[in-house]
Amino acid sequence: MNNIPEIFGCMVFNDNVMKERLPQDTYKALKKTIEEGKSLDLEITSVVASAMKDWAIEKGATHFTHWFQPLTGITAEKHDSFITPTDDSNIIMEFSGKELVKGESDASSFPSGGLRATFEARGYTAWDPTSYAFIKDNTLCIPTAFCSYGGESLDKKTPLLRSMEEVGKQALRLVKICGNTGATSVTTTVGAEQEYFLIDTELYNQRKDLVFTGRTLFGAKAPKDQQMDDHYFGIIKPRIKAFMEELDIELWKLGILAKTEHNEVAPAQHELAPIYTTTNFACDHNQLTMELMKKIAKKHGLTCLLHEKPFAGINGSGKHNNWALSTNTGENLLNPTKEPENNIQFLLFLAAVIEAVDKHQGLLRASVASAGNDHRLGASEAPPAIISMFLGDELYEILDTIRSEGEYEHKKANKMSTGATVLPSFKKDTTDRNRTSPMAFTGNKFELRMLGSSFSISDPNVVLNTIVAESLENLADKLEGTKNIMIDGKKAVKAILDKHWNIIFNGNNYAEEWVEEAEKRGLLNLKTTPDALPYLIKEESIEVFKKHGIFTETELHSRYEILIEEYSKTISIEALTLCEMVKREIIPVLLDYSGRLASIAAAKTAVCKGIPTTVETSLINRLSEITIELYNKIAMLDSAVAQTNATQENTEKANTFKNTIVPALQIIREYIDEAETMVSAEFWPYPTYGDLLFNI
Repeated sequence: MNNIPEIFGCMVFNDNVMKERLPQDTYKALKKTIEEGKSLDLEITSVVASAMKDWAIEKGATHFTHWFQPLTGITAEKHDSFITPTDDSNIIMEFSGKELVKGESDASSFPSGGLRATFEARGYTAWDPTSYAFIKDNTLCIPTAFCSYGGESLDKKTPLLRSMEEVGKQALRLVKICGNTGATSVTTTVGAEQEYFLIDTELYNQRKDLVFTGRTLFGAKAPKDQQMDDHYFGIIKPRIKAFMEELDIELWKLGILAKTEHNEVAPAQHELAPIYTTTNFACDHNQLTMELMKKIAKKHGLTCLLHEKPFAGINGSGKHNNWALSTNTGENLLNPTKEPENNIQFLLFLAAVIEAVDKHQGLLRASVASAGNDHRLGASEAPPAIISMFLGDELYEILDTIRSEGEYEHKKANKMSTGATVLPSFKKDTTDRNRTSPMAFTGNKFELRMLGSSFSISDPNVVLNTIVAESLENLADKLEGTKNIMIDGKKAVKAILDKHWNIIFNGNNYAEEWVEEAEKRGLLNLKTTPDALPYLIKEESIEVFKKHGIFTETELHSRYEILIEEYSKTISIEALTLCEMVKREIIPVLLDYSGRLASIAAAKTAVCKGIPTTVETSLINRLSEITIELYNKIAMLDSAVAQTNATQENTEKANTFKNTIVPALQIIREYIDEAETMVSAEFWPYPTYGDLLFNI
């Protein structure tokens, strides 16, 4: 049995290791950098590098890498060994401060959205001392930022760090205005709940659509899926449990606070939830979590699917981003406390978030846009594409009272009564949860539920941090020098609520009535990625990012180009995969099976005179119709994809894929799904939904 406290963080060059291995002056200087953003001189980095190398070698590491997060959405690494030749033809193990601080990579070989031409190849990785180095696969991994030769950000980490600094700076101003003089810094924290599917690898390998696209491009519904509600929180199967146990151990070794694991709603779907931590750590940790899920699943003969909608007709997978702000003294600025109506600091921060989300709905929606997430948002398990905020009954009433300048009557928390005297009583929460809301207040944090399962959490958190920083700055400017923060603060809160009340909605976001109501309120309904992404480069978006030093206009346009092109590439790959599967496998199967039916009908007619062949004839006729339709539609799809890819620029191309190719994929899918229900199981070449979802 593993000793969890002993193994936790054992592969991380964390604060305890630094305190033990670094000279006191070096340790203090590094801590100052981590906590206050002070720069380090090269002499100190050399000492840190030497200690880091010795520790890593003791742990079995032979190589080091600058571990970074390019705009692919996944991580990247280039490994170098510690060996350095000596004059006597031997080697020594070295790692310099220069190697720790700076690395070089080919910037033109990663997505840059036009920032870098192929011949402008130089790019740099720069050590992020605020995120601990760790050992993975016998390699010392050093978290780094990634930028071009011209200094433009080419990664997910750099803008995240910029946004964390900015929201922290503006939040600290407001904290001090509210009378909290003890805090010296504010940071954002995140807990990223991760949903995923596990299926048998042998079956996965038989589906080219899963292998190439991460989702099934066709598949008839199984007689049973999630309609019995028996998988959610159900008993975890032994094979899955073994995977989860190994995953936990490996995550804990890396200092990742894996806490909760359970079966999710859909069959074969599961969830892992960590304890919240600083946003930079949370982002690094979530990337590692997704990587380890895939790697460890393979060891158990399983494949981990992180696509947002791998199976049609059942719940897809998301990532719930639990976001909050905390001071260095441990105070959560989104904690309402016992009397939120009298907690002006909380009310101001709450109002700032409300204003930010309402003003920048389109930008927030763009931050969670992808081809995969388009299948999920608005379905039965995910919030709709319309941004709104759930506050719960108590906070809604408090804010409504502030708007109307009335008096709020404080309500004490009630005890929960179950009616069974043997059960203990406990205080019930002051509000229910709303799992249909895109942005729900859940006690002392906001849960942004719109992220797709495969997402880096960086992009939406960059947006959240930036837009909230803007609102906090406006409030701090307005309230600086106030003589009575309670009176002036409530006036400021009222002014925000009067302007942004429409974003608050406590009802059912799945209801058709809400779509109509949201339109009347003037809320955006950006259903697809091509609808949402242009908000990334709207004038007001460019202005807020430039003002707070998060992105230049050039960096924003490059990200838009990368994301819109990624959308088109994703749909293109799906279409080409479907074309290949239909032409090379499905049509031959339909012809073969139709021939088999014809042979049976002919044999019956020849041997058993008078016995009708109605069933065979009916099946042959319908399968022939489907075969002809598939043949024609696949030919048109193949041609349309080739023409679109060859002739159109990125934005036009994305809209063509959305308006033409995506509907064509759905039509073709319907024909294939019908054929699957008609063809004998021995002829059908693919594992069915029943096989994939209930095999383990």
